[in-house]
Amino acid sequence: MRARFGEFIVDFETRQLLRDAHPVHLTPKAYQLLVLLVEAQPRALSKDELQQGLWPSTFVDEANLSVVVAELRSALGDDARQPRFVRTVHGFGYAFAATVARDQPTPTSGSLRGGAWWLHSESTHAKLQEGENAVGRELPTDVWLDSGSVSRRHAKIVVDGMTAWLEDLGSKNGTTVNGEKVTTRVKLSDGDEVRFGAVLMRLRWAVAAGSTETLGGI
Repeated sequence: MRARFGEFIVDFETRQLLRDAHPVHLTPKAYQLLVLLVEAQPRALSKDELQQGLWPSTFVDEANLSVVVAELRSALGDDARQPRFVRTVHGFGYAFAATVARDQPTPTSGSLRGGAWWLHSESTHAKLQEGENAVGRELPTDVWLDSGSVSRRHAKIVVDGMTAWLEDLGSKNGTTVNGEKVTTRVKLSDGDEVRFGAVLMRLRWAVAAGSTETLGGI
């Protein structure tokens, strides 16, 4: 999926910021800050929320957040006094000021007919249903993972058509997507590596194959 604002595009699959189709350099923290603000827009995020999203389970000085905000503004050509994109909410945090247009994935032929999200590991192949899917070690559950590293109610994945969202439910050993710890609701993409505790899985969008062709008239 892509998010568009002004002359910029955020490409979530390639993890790039583009300006008039040209990549704009961002450090990983500045890119992560941009994604947090864009995903939350128009809601303002507190400094505590942003610090937890950028430095989960780690205490950092508030000045570090100001440095990352300044870097993002510089990349966007933004002015803190007259912001087009990153607005300071004094005494609270920051908000994304621009209107964001989101491009949904373009369905391939037949993808809406029989398509579904699946979680795959070496031992588990779980089809996700429309709506909320619970992931954990406690039965009954939608995606059962038989591992001591997985909490009884570890996480949930919410499916809305071709869109899937992941949320950690306060698990003991955490959840990551492509190596990044999940601290807020995260939008998933086809091919993402999702780790629940020590269990590594891959999310795939699969389309049901057509009927098997009969050979030799049998």
